[in-house]
Amino acid sequence: MTRTVPHLDLPDLTGRRALVTGGSDGIGLRIAARLARAGAEIVLPVRNRTKGDAAAARVRADAPRARVTLRDLDLASLASVAALGEKLRAEGAPLHLLINNAGLMSPPSRQLTADGFEAQWGTNHLGHVALVAELLPLLREGRARVVSQISVAAARGRIRWDDLNAERRYDAMASYRQSKIALGLFARELHRQSVALDWGIVSILSHPGVAPTSLLAARPELDRDADTREVRLIRWMSARGLLVGTPESAALPALLAATSPDAVGGRLYSPSGPGRVGGAPGEQRLYRPLRDDAAARRIWTVSQELTGAAFPTD
Repeated sequence: MTRTVPHLDLPDLTGRRALVTGGSDGIGLRIAARLARAGAEIVLPVRNRTKGDAAAARVRADAPRARVTLRDLDLASLASVAALGEKLRAEGAPLHLLINNAGLMSPPSRQLTADGFEAQWGTNHLGHVALVAELLPLLREGRARVVSQISVAAARGRIRWDDLNAERRYDAMASYRQSKIALGLFARELHRQSVALDWGIVSILSHPGVAPTSLLAARPELDRDADTREVRLIRWMSARGLLVGTPESAALPALLAATSPDAVGGRLYSPSGPGRVGGAPGEQRLYRPLRDDAAARRIWTVSQELTGAAFPTD
């Protein structure tokens, strides 16, 4: 079967500075490379410097004139997030694009971050909340776009307000859904706060659909010793052009949200094919769990309380 490859033209991003979390492999690496090809300076915060060096080399191979800088970051550690924020603020260069892309999915057993949070809740959501708070002065100076990657999993599920940390009962997929719903609600409230307080930041949601990446692959550090059945099926379907996307096509919704003059704050961009799991990027209606304004305000408050992050109120 011949696959129709979606295409997206990016504007000239010369003079723009972009930070991409999770940019050392998978969809994040594709996002970083496309932004670099369009002229953006790329900041890649990574946990593993060896892996980061390889990613930077791939970006430069794709865009020989690219400016790529590695920084240290572990989103599962609030101290690491604070250290990165302090370093970048000291450097003083404004940020024009922030892509909250990093994440982990469904460890079979309950894992904890350095701060004692359930790993998906702490990494996918709370780590990014803290990062946005740390970088807020640079984002305001750059009148930035902040794009937060959610998931098709956010179409279902709920915030378990009485057990945010999955201490009573751990369900891997329920915790993943919660982390992505929470990040989406936060992204919506970030945009509302920015408009109300004139921060100049545009916050947008995206999701990549479904594509073969390392998200469900073997991760011994997450107690997953072998590739999951799901990722094997996704690879098979992607190789044959069946329904799902590729890492390259899965990067396009975030790139559209980050660079299109027509992208609108507080809205969701995704693949436009059947089931929103593959195809060309476009706007889609917010999933039902993301439409709750009261929940968005509550996530905004609770997340600051849990992380110690502080957003200005005037």
